Formats: sequence, C-alpha cells, structure tokens
Amino acid sequence: MTSVSYMIDESACSQDADIWFALPAGFVPLPLHELNEAARTAQTAWQGDLLRPLLETMLEGSARQRLLTDLGPVLRMAQLLLAAGAVKCCLGLHRDDEGDGRLLLSLFTLASRATDWAPRSVLAARAAMSAQGADQILTLDLPCGPASLVQVSLNGAPEKGIAEGHRLLQITAYVPCPDGRRIALLTLATTAVDQAEYYRALLSDIAGTVSFDNPLPNVIDDVPDED
Repeated sequence: MTSVSYMIDESACSQDADIWFALPAGFVPLPLHELNEAARTAQTAWQGDLLRPLLETMLEGSARQRLLTDLGPVLRMAQLLLAAGAVKCCLGLHRDDEGDGRLLLSLFTLASRATDWAPRSVLAARAAMSAQGADQILTLDLPCGPASLVQVSLNGAPEKGIAEGHRLLQITAYVPCPDGRRIALLTLATTAVDQAEYYRALLSDIAGTVSFDNPLPNVIDDVPDED
C-alpha cells in the first residue's frame, strides 16, 4: 500500500481559513489579481502567455494552438465567476485517455455566499432547485454533510461572456456550511462537454474532501507568527 502525497497551498495555513479541500493532480492555480485586472481593462493578450511556457513543454504546433484557442472562453468564465465572488481559481489540464489523447481544459473555482439560516439539507435542495436550465441535479451525502450537484450546459453568447460558437459545461457542488448561514460553491467549467460524466465524478470527489474543521492543525501550528 502506498501513501498519497499532497501539496499544501499557503492559503490552507492561513488563520482566516474556514474551508479546506483537496484537488487531484493536473490543476494549476491561476492568479486572481491578473484575472480581475483583465476583466476590468478588457485585456486578453496575457491569457495565452499565462500558460504558454507550460503548454510548450507538453504540446507542439497545432495541438498547442487549439488548446490556447479553447483557453479564451474558459478564462472569460473565470472572470465571470470571480466577479460573482470566487476566491480560488485553478485551471485543469487532463489528458483524454479514452479519446484521442488530447488535453482537456477545465476551470475550478471556489466561492461562498451568505444565506438565511435553514437546515443544511434544505439549503442544499434550495440551491439546486434555484439553478436555471439544469441538465442534471444530484443529491450528495458528503463526509462534511449534505450537498447537491448541478450540471448546466451553456451555449456561446456575448451576454454570458462566452465566445460565440463555444459550448461550456458548468457543474457546481453546493455544500452548506455547518452554521447553516453560508453555502460553499465548488464549480467546474469545461469546454469538453462530451466528458460530462467524468467531470461530474471529478467534482463529486473534490466535494468529498471538503472540511469545515481544520484538518491540518499541526501544520498550521508550525507557521510562524508575523511581526
């Protein structure tokens, strides 16, 4: 039996942290400041440069260009989610082992929203039922409590911030916090709409790692106090 290694992000050791989760391999953190700045100034040239050094080590020629083209609508979705309050943003790069072997793009974001108090199972159900145009709604029984999973297909439209001609799959896990007054939103968006089942399972697994109790007390205790 082999143990699984995890890389701990600095944010997990923050004294202000109130939610913890684990991402599988293949996710690259995106800089929130640059994403917000691009949203305000409508700058897009940096988007390709952001991951170009990484992609150049993995792909060549037309395959890399195709991925950079698909990156545009995914990053525009990131800007929309950040404007809606996302506090964590990561780009997923996973190879399609069951297809032609190409890299599939996805976007993971974490957000939180306040709500009136209600039992957590009620909050999860309300959040799911309020989603417009849902293709799939699932109930989750996570280690941290009840939750729901909602899948929505988005067609490219300027008012949605998505390039025309592109389709996006957006899957959101609504995980109510123990106090019954907030809901954590874990979202995966991807242009690989034909891989919906895979991404539903992936987000369900990520949601299953969510904890509202500090799972790293020894690590955080070792962080030196700032002067």
